[in-house]
Amino acid sequence: MDTLHAILDYSVGSFTVGKILSAVVVFVICYLLQRLLCKLFDRLFARVSLDATLLKILRAIIKLVLWFITAMLVIETLGVSITSLIAAFSVVGLAASLAVQDSLANVASGIMLLVTQPFKIGDYVEIDDVSGTVSFISLIHTKLKTTDNKIIYVPNSKVVDTKIINYTQQEQRLVDLSIAVSYDAPMEEVRRSLLDSVQAVGMFTEEPDPPFAAVQAFDDSSISYVLRAWVKTSDYWAARYRLLEQIKTDFDARGIEMTYPHINVHIAEAATLQKGGTKE
Repeated sequence: MDTLHAILDYSVGSFTVGKILSAVVVFVICYLLQRLLCKLFDRLFARVSLDATLLKILRAIIKLVLWFITAMLVIETLGVSITSLIAAFSVVGLAASLAVQDSLANVASGIMLLVTQPFKIGDYVEIDDVSGTVSFISLIHTKLKTTDNKIIYVPNSKVVDTKIINYTQQEQRLVDLSIAVSYDAPMEEVRRSLLDSVQAVGMFTEEPDPPFAAVQAFDDSSISYVLRAWVKTSDYWAARYRLLEQIKTDFDARGIEMTYPHINVHIAEAATLQKGGTKE
């Protein structure tokens, strides 16, 4: 800062009318060039599909850079050495960046999120162990709204460094259920009942694959069946809940038993005390 004051004190006395007029001309030319370049960048950005927030950030950065160049040219026209000024600003900038390095990491991560767009506002996502609907994306954090109406702010640096699951980015989702059924129920009857349940709900599609039901595994006390059917993403939860209810209703109507973990204890009366003996 002492160097900066010394440069300014030395230069103020050397200002002349000619230098000031030249600086004014340079400023006007730079200002007109700024407006022209900003219009060119706006036309370029209009052809590229970018997030609205990212566009604002890019415009702000471009304007900041152009104003900085303008300031340096005007100062040099006035006869002030810009080399020493840049050195002084570099020291100040380095100190400031060290003081806010965590915030800068979030800003860099926020720009990366806006460029790569792993999700957008309105998407339902899972970030690490947090799930919710994206309601706002800033340079510092991502704002999620949970199903029970809680607001969670996740730092962007954490978002970039962790796993992201986007549940609503695709137009369709697969409802994948595993159902345990008694060994006593005929397999073909169970399969027919499962597919009839899908048809009864009426919310599932034949594309990209038709509904599918099959034996998945033979467990200790039940047969495990898999049921898969595609549905529009917007209808996923409603279709899933209705299908679960419909499966139980159809099983009850057909007498198909859904099993649960249990132990069967068989008690047999001893017919004889010993081989060849008689019952007492």
